[in-house]
Amino acid sequence: MDPVIIVGAGPVGLALSLALAAQGVPSIVLDEGSGKDEPRPARSVVLRADMAAMVERLGCTTLRDEGVRWVGWRGMRRRQVVRHLTLDLGLGGTEEWSEDPAAPSAPAAPLHIPQHALARGLRDAIAHQKLIRLVAEARLDTIEQDRDGVVAHTRGPAGTWWRGSHLVGCDGARSTVRKLLGIRFPGRTAVERHAVAALRTELPWPGEALLHRQPSWRGASDEITARPLPDGVWRIDWLLPPRGDLVTPDALVARIRETLAGWCDGVTPPYELIDTGVHTLHHRLARRWRVDRVLLAGDAAHLLGAVGTQGLDEGLRDVDNLAWKLAHTWHHGASERLLDSYQSERRAAVAHRLRGADQSLPVLRGGGGLRTYLPGATRGHDALLTDGHVGRGPLGAPPAYPHSPLAPPYTEGRTPVGTPEGAPVEDVRVTAPDGTTVRLRDRLGQGRLLVLLVAPGTGVWDRRHWRGAGVMPRLEEAVAALPAKAEVLVTEAYPGAPAHAVLLVRPDGHLVAAFAGVHPAELYAAADAARGGSPTDEPEEGPETGTDPRAEAGTKAASKAGTKSGAKSAAKVGAAGVSTGSDRTADIH
Repeated sequence: MDPVIIVGAGPVGLALSLALAAQGVPSIVLDEGSGKDEPRPARSVVLRADMAAMVERLGCTTLRDEGVRWVGWRGMRRRQVVRHLTLDLGLGGTEEWSEDPAAPSAPAAPLHIPQHALARGLRDAIAHQKLIRLVAEARLDTIEQDRDGVVAHTRGPAGTWWRGSHLVGCDGARSTVRKLLGIRFPGRTAVERHAVAALRTELPWPGEALLHRQPSWRGASDEITARPLPDGVWRIDWLLPPRGDLVTPDALVARIRETLAGWCDGVTPPYELIDTGVHTLHHRLARRWRVDRVLLAGDAAHLLGAVGTQGLDEGLRDVDNLAWKLAHTWHHGASERLLDSYQSERRAAVAHRLRGADQSLPVLRGGGGLRTYLPGATRGHDALLTDGHVGRGPLGAPPAYPHSPLAPPYTEGRTPVGTPEGAPVEDVRVTAPDGTTVRLRDRLGQGRLLVLLVAPGTGVWDRRHWRGAGVMPRLEEAVAALPAKAEVLVTEAYPGAPAHAVLLVRPDGHLVAAFAGVHPAELYAAADAARGGSPTDEPEEGPETGTDPRAEAGTKAASKAGTKSGAKSAAKVGAAGVSTGSDRTADIH
């Protein structure tokens, strides 16, 4: 079968290729650039704990070597500390929990890393993968589709035709894929602007991130953020006026000196300026994320980043959601519902995040109209901003998909647990089939469903005894009969779950359903719903999926993609996924 074509070799495209390879799917990554990433310490990214764990599972080692997890979060207003959080330096796992839902818990520490270091780590991981081919200096100019696949043409040192089973546009805000498909990208331009500097110095709160609102020194920005990086480096962002003047080098140096002096008792400490820039944030959302066999991910599908929301983190969530669905389709075929659910789930989640940010901005930045709908106290606004930065609340919490088209209908055997259906499961310790004890998160991303049995006391039993005792034989028999590949895991306890509860978890870690005991028929139905039904099933049209994406594919993709006919292109493209005609011939091994 033809490989998946991925257009764009930024972190999202690279991560998608690795996620597909982990599930046995080959891919060709078309990189418009030279294949090298320019080191820019001032261009850094913040990953929530679950997305950092996903990237590490893909084999990226630079997260540990060149990233840093914050030990705390400090919020200041004028001269006072108004909020101080100690962050959980684990990966957000739940070793112990309280039965009181109002009991406070430490947020999982985000990971902060320069984007070039993240991309380099992903490229290093790809170098060990035989299923991935990176092609540099390959600029896309044509996309054509037929019933069996996608044909793409790239310009470069020599023109090349590529054939794939699907094509995913991970080619950024100015996405060529999105433009060739004629998909609108409405939204707001320059929602916020920040002056940015990466510098090496010592600040009074080592390892902690800082949000300082309305600093007390003269001429200060309304909001300053300082986030640590390894080796004593800090990224500092100054919020700029919406229509302010250009930031000159002299003006930026003055900001740096005034800010450091304001934080260090009036004395500017020694510092080494490493990198600078101006970061402009836009809020946009593509109307559609799928046109038949062509999909969008990352900045090609959405732009966000104001008031603590994290654009690249959301792009990696696209990867986490899409990779297992593409892999299942590639290996087994699938109903249209499965790939349609990618747009339904992810677009709705990003739209919710964008609405939250856009509604908060007038109040947080001193505007007006929504003031009555948000906490009136200053501390409430500070808390909202903090939650966005540390990964909680409407601006930062991991998304849930309660209204997914893959959600199974309710049945009598279901039981509520501490995780709502459609939400990410807790990262509890589990016993794997080989008897090893691992984190639940370690078993994700392998393209199979997880069936988690809550069995108190198994931690002190010999596996030879409990594996054949109680409900285990019946559960393993039920799992063997499921319509999709699944793995049985056992845990001693799960938040809010009764003994002998059975949780069905998607390959991306979202809860499908929980059952009070072993119910083979209901478990089968839930697994069938999670895979989108059989390949012959067709989705019902509705507000989540919209009109049939194939209706637009034959018109917009063909008319806007180029002048070559689909039949002529397909004749030139061999089964290996690249041209075999007069243009340059390439292959994937």
